[in-house]
This record gives sequence, structure tokens and C-alpha cells, in this order.
Amino acid sequence: MLTTRTFIQTADALIANVSGAVVAPAEVIQLSVVSLLSGGHLLLNDLPGLGKTLLARSLAYSIDGSFKRIQFTPDLLPTDITGSSIYNQGEGRFDFVWGPVFANVVLADEINRASTRTQSALLEAMAESQVTVDGHSYPLPDPFWVVATQNEVDGYGTFPLPQAQLDRFMISLTIGYPDPDEQVTILERNRQGDPVVEPVLTTTTIRDMQSQVRDVDVVRPIMEYLSSILAATRSHPQIALGASPRSGVQLQIASQALAALQGDLFVTPEHIKAVALPVLRHRIIPAPSATMSVEDAISETIESIPVPF
Repeated sequence: MLTTRTFIQTADALIANVSGAVVAPAEVIQLSVVSLLSGGHLLLNDLPGLGKTLLARSLAYSIDGSFKRIQFTPDLLPTDITGSSIYNQGEGRFDFVWGPVFANVVLADEINRASTRTQSALLEAMAESQVTVDGHSYPLPDPFWVVATQNEVDGYGTFPLPQAQLDRFMISLTIGYPDPDEQVTILERNRQGDPVVEPVLTTTTIRDMQSQVRDVDVVRPIMEYLSSILAATRSHPQIALGASPRSGVQLQIASQALAALQGDLFVTPEHIKAVALPVLRHRIIPAPSATMSVEDAISETIESIPVPF
């Protein structure tokens, strides 16, 4: 078990290593690490060419984990993700050939370009860290982390993710365009090719850190505060579909991870507020007559709930 100080130093080293390759807001990189340490999955919604793939790859290389990128297309089949059983004529038996989902970090690139049937091939993997093919279940590597991307332009030929699958992602983020100075930094780092990312910790350390995140204390008044936020989203006049019970569990774990990153031994209302928007926004559907964005509705909801202390 890592000490609090070692935990913070290790997390800081991971964030610094990724920041050395990826030019993105500090909050985006920190929340990506929160997703990883929480054992949740990450959804990146943004424009093309803003570093979504580089972010996933840099995190994978930083933890010395295996990395696989799956390019989702309309003709992609479920077995192209999970793998399939191939007949071995010499041995007279069927052998299972591992699909690209068997990696520590899996990048599901442009996930909404595959059919809903193919998208659903990830559901069991994301929920239970295993894949079932021909009646046999195969455990996925530990840690197992899915980073999926969706481009906000060019919706032609896409299949929107069903709400049940969106709910499997712990955090949803956008990177955004760099400012002029950041653009120069990107050009400098890529002048001689893609930035090289060296490992700064191991997957074993990540597993230990994920376990320690669950040890961060959450007292009952904080749970009641979190529950009140969820209930308020379900009754907000601008929201048609509020936050699910699963989203409450995910919000609590993400708050614990953020508290651990900051060296706190217990969750506070500020931790919940800091992660509430990225945890909830992709899970909430606005009312047909809504006059404000989902983000504004969530922020209004949070501000309406009194903090317990």
C-alpha cells in the first residue's frame, strides 16, 4: 500500500508525463487520470485532430500497459473487437484468437461510426471486464480501461450511442482548441515526429492506486448531498431523463479519486462539484422544450442543493 505522499507523487508524475506529450487543459488530463484511477471509462467528444488519440496512447505508455486502437467503421463486426474461435485443423479443435479488446488501454476511435450491434460488443467488457465468446468467458487484462472518441462534426453515417452504453462511461470530456502559444508548443513537439512517452509507473502500481481510491472515506452527510443532486436532476423542468443510480455510484468513486489525487482522506462537497459535470452530462437528456444546455441545468441543480457543512 502506498503512503499518501507516495500516492500523490506517483499521480503527479503520471500527470506530468502525459502533459509532456499532450497539449491539453490541465483539468482534462487530471480528470482523465481520475477516470483511470477510478476504474471507469472515458468518453472524449470533440472535433477531429485535437489530440484524443495521443491522450489515450500517452496514458497507456506512461503506465507501461498494452495499448490497442480500434477504428470503428460501419462494416466492423463484434468479433473484430472481441476475437473469435478459429478451427485448428492440425490439432482438430477450435482455438480462441484474442481480439484487440484484450489490452490494458483500448481506444475505441469514432465509436459512433459502428453499428449498434458492434457497439454492444463492448458492453460486457466495460461492465464486467470479461468477454464471452461461444459460451466461454475470458477475463480482460487488469487494469482495463476504454477510451472512446466521438467527433462533433460530420454526423453522416454515424450511429448514436444508446443511453445504456453512454451510462457505462464514467467521465465525458472535451479538449478544445489550443490557444496560439499552445499551438506553437504542439508544432515544436511534433517537429521530429510524435512525442515519445516513457513509462513512469507500472500496471501493478495502477492496480494498487485503484484499490486505495476506494479507501477514501465518504461520510453519510456527503452521500446524502450526492443523492440530493441526483434527485434534483430527475425533477428539473429542463431535464427529461435525470441521473441514474449507477451515475451516483460513478460520481462517488470519481470524487474519491479526485480526493486521493489531492491528498485528502475524505470526500468533500468541493470534490463532488469538481467532477459532477463530466460524470453527469452525457447521462442526462434535456427536455424537448429546454431553453438551457444540459451543462447549465446540471450547474443550476448543484447550486440549488445546500452543502452539508
